[in-house]
Amino acid sequence: MAAVEDSPTGPPGLPDYVLDPNAVLKDTTAVWRYQRPPDYTNTRRVYNHTKSKHHEAASLPDLVENLVKNWEIEASFKTSIKDWRTIDQSNYTFSVNGGPAQTGEHMLKVGTYNATITSNEYYSPENSDFAASHKTFKRMMPTFAWEVLEVYSGPPVVSFKWRHWGTMVKDYVSLNNKGEKVTAKAHGGQIDIQGVITAKVNDKLQLQSVEVWFDPLEMFRQIAPGGVVNKVKHEPVAGLDLITQLHGEETVDGQEVEAAHAEMNTITSAECPFINQE
Repeated sequence: MAAVEDSPTGPPGLPDYVLDPNAVLKDTTAVWRYQRPPDYTNTRRVYNHTKSKHHEAASLPDLVENLVKNWEIEASFKTSIKDWRTIDQSNYTFSVNGGPAQTGEHMLKVGTYNATITSNEYYSPENSDFAASHKTFKRMMPTFAWEVLEVYSGPPVVSFKWRHWGTMVKDYVSLNNKGEKVTAKAHGGQIDIQGVITAKVNDKLQLQSVEVWFDPLEMFRQIAPGGVVNKVKHEPVAGLDLITQLHGEETVDGQEVEAAHAEMNTITSAECPFINQE
């Protein structure tokens, strides 16, 4: 993992996970999914080059943005709820578009993508496990930056608008709600989605409930402009995991994810219109 910068300073008494977007990456005693903290260097670089907002340090939008970024790291890469510092562990739920409340344990089992996306003609959480879901989206779009656009209310109930964006550099390949293998050719363009979150926090600014509101099909409309995709009947192969069946590779681990991130280093500002020269 790349060296993690020192934490920014802020008002006394605030937890590090609202002051520093990389705070939990320094949790050396945590149990990490790939035996070590992930490398977010390239995601942070793309964020800094292409973000639309420049929040003042320790302002409410900045604190909210840092909290959610650290929560996403923990939800994706810490395999024990006991190590999640960004949530109220005894009082935490997650829901999407008014759906049923999910526990942290559920998200650990299915993954952040499967916990967030509803089944549709392009993708099905029921037909994709944790590893396959991360393979599908991280290989298609190695960096998926995230920012807070506007905060509507402060603690203890925080409502805010967010933006999530990246560049489609590889084909999208997954199974849909009919069990078909769906392929959308990489177009090299930007994927940019927005939504709203209402979150309840405790006095430590730990998340107690997270309610996400967004159009889950908007990402797929951008992945496949005009709905142009190839759909074929998928025939499961005994003895082969889903990743191998869809992508022709046997494993996905931290090394592969980091390798996918590293690909973005080879894209210059001239090649990618979303990375500007400083």
